[in-house]
Amino acid sequence: MKAVIIGAGEVGYHIAKALSPKNDVVIIEKDEEASKRADELDVLVIEGNGANAEILSKVLQNADLLVAVTGVDEVNIVACMTAKLITKNKNGWKDTKTIARVSNPDYIDSPVTSRAQVGVDLMICPELALASEVADILSSPSAIDAEMFAEGKVRMTEFAISPESKLVGKHMQDLRLADCCIVSAVFREDEIIIPHGDDLIKANDHMVVVGKPEAMENLENVFGSQVPHRTRILLIGCGIVGFYLAKLIDRENNADLRIIEHRKGRCIEVAEALENALVLNGDGTDVSLLREENIEDMDVVVAVTDSDEKNLLCALLAKQLGAKKVIARADRSDYLPLFEMVGIDMAVSPREATVNEVLKLTMGKGIQTLTTIEGEKAEIIEYTASERSKIVGKPLNKVKFPKGSLINMVVRGKETIIPRGDFVINNGDRVVIFSMASAVSEVEKYFR
Repeated sequence: MKAVIIGAGEVGYHIAKALSPKNDVVIIEKDEEASKRADELDVLVIEGNGANAEILSKVLQNADLLVAVTGVDEVNIVACMTAKLITKNKNGWKDTKTIARVSNPDYIDSPVTSRAQVGVDLMICPELALASEVADILSSPSAIDAEMFAEGKVRMTEFAISPESKLVGKHMQDLRLADCCIVSAVFREDEIIIPHGDDLIKANDHMVVVGKPEAMENLENVFGSQVPHRTRILLIGCGIVGFYLAKLIDRENNADLRIIEHRKGRCIEVAEALENALVLNGDGTDVSLLREENIEDMDVVVAVTDSDEKNLLCALLAKQLGAKKVIARADRSDYLPLFEMVGIDMAVSPREATVNEVLKLTMGKGIQTLTTIEGEKAEIIEYTASERSKIVGKPLNKVKFPKGSLINMVVRGKETIIPRGDFVINNGDRVVIFSMASAVSEVEKYFR
């Protein structure tokens, strides 16, 4: 497959890194430093404006995919429109699929949408995707990650087992989860374990649970403790991500939300738009302000300013002052492990949504949803089985499924099933699979 990537920033670089081992990748980037970094990959790098029709005409022949992920919405949209016009007017050229990264809410109102009428097959808003992810996590106070599959019929939640947890030293079978929930993986330091009933639970384990959303609501009784009051949330920073997140929290009306924003004019805008939030004009690193707002009583503090360094400082201060859980935004991918290493409960990045959507288009047919977990060590993938899929029509205990992977759930119509050994997958079933990164390519073969 040939892919053209416009923009070699954090998002573009990681898309190119993911695609380059098995695909022909071309990067167009006007910044000299970003171009030099991209040159480290096995890709062709062209310095220039990715929306320039002349440059695009030179690289689009036989291109399957164009991904525009610069930091400017208009450049990304124009590049996609131009690519569609060029390929349409060239006889014998492929109809190149186009993806644009867009942040402005004037252009997009959901994390992923189609704008085919203007030449963009897929429009992705990383900021809104990030806000949606954090909102899902906030709905379960003990969770450190969450994702929905099969149009909301299946939920994945990741829990961290604290040293004080009542579960430490118990066996997996002692969890007594509902019949429609399954522990699909345990991350223990650098080890990934697909657990069995007699495996012991240890302090600092990260456990990935997949199940029906209604059953997952009861997991707080297992992995944490039910909060006896409305969840108290302090949000630091109300830019694009912060405002998206605040609206999602405000809409649910099940939280006591306070917002700290340093720009006075932005505070006024936010206060007028939100009904239930208290908006404070101040600095999230101001210890006196944090103490005035009783930060030690906060269930969650979320730092989502546009500065990774400020988010880290805000989160560390909040943790030091007694906040129960802290979440921080980190745009730079190399900061993610650092944030968690110094005690941040969860570091989130807006780039992952864009990377995952691109990978869905390139990994093969049948993929509906894909999410990476634990810093890309593993993936949870939703496939739709077809009559050509090798996994269809035979009991699962007769299928030599790759080591390091596990079928978690199957959605058949309105029914959600945890499959056993004698279960047979049918054409049209939606199959949710946990897979270590090393096994993903083998899993794909069963759904081609």
